[in-house]
Amino acid sequence: MSPDPLAPLMDLPGVAAAADAARDALAAVHRHPVNLRGWMDSSVEASWRAAQSSAALDGAVVTARRDDDVADPILAGALRVAMALTGESLDSLTAVWTRAPLQALARLHLLAAADVVDDSDHLGRPRVDAAVSQRLDLLADLVTTGGTAVPAPVLTAVVHGELMAMAPFATANGVVARAAARLAGAASGLDPHGLGVPEVTWLGRADAYRAGVDGFASGTADGLAAWLLLHMEALEKGAGEARSIAEARR
Repeated sequence: MSPDPLAPLMDLPGVAAAADAARDALAAVHRHPVNLRGWMDSSVEASWRAAQSSAALDGAVVTARRDDDVADPILAGALRVAMALTGESLDSLTAVWTRAPLQALARLHLLAAADVVDDSDHLGRPRVDAAVSQRLDLLADLVTTGGTAVPAPVLTAVVHGELMAMAPFATANGVVARAAARLAGAASGLDPHGLGVPEVTWLGRADAYRAGVDGFASGTADGLAAWLLLHMEALEKGAGEARSIAEARR
């Protein structure tokens, strides 16, 4: 049996405890009385907040209200992605992710970049690069073949970090990477209804977020640990954001 390629990540300082804390926080918000029956409305609100924060991280001009016209193409794409990560659409995309994750990534990019790319032939298509293709295939193997036994918070952090580091598409990589992390969380059972909003924390700590991506890309133990801890801190705080959404709906 081949060794688990992600197993060494669990030996990095603080990672195992942070993964447990993130998992427990998200499980608790799924048990919130409001979310036992009314999780769909909570999920819609979470997706909206996630889209705004994700788009803003990539420089979008974010509208304050839902009924505002969306002029910014990055925000428009992030909102289309958010709709695909809610309700029955999330269930459908999760099924694709677990079977053919590269198809799911292509779908996310098509939605995110429709108003950004100059050439529609580039929609949903990774850059022509042998290294990118190899890394995408390795990432797909981790997701579809059970190639790792690390906890779901760690796997979502790796999905997120890999897509940010390799930037497989010509555009919209940030929105796609953060959406893929949400999708991986749903597929793994970590956040099946997409209630968490870690994007708010990443936006609030944008400099640390970008430094964390660089650390992950470096492949050093310190860089990997910093990214994993930042990601899982955001998952835990994102559960707090989800709890505030549920409380507001009481």
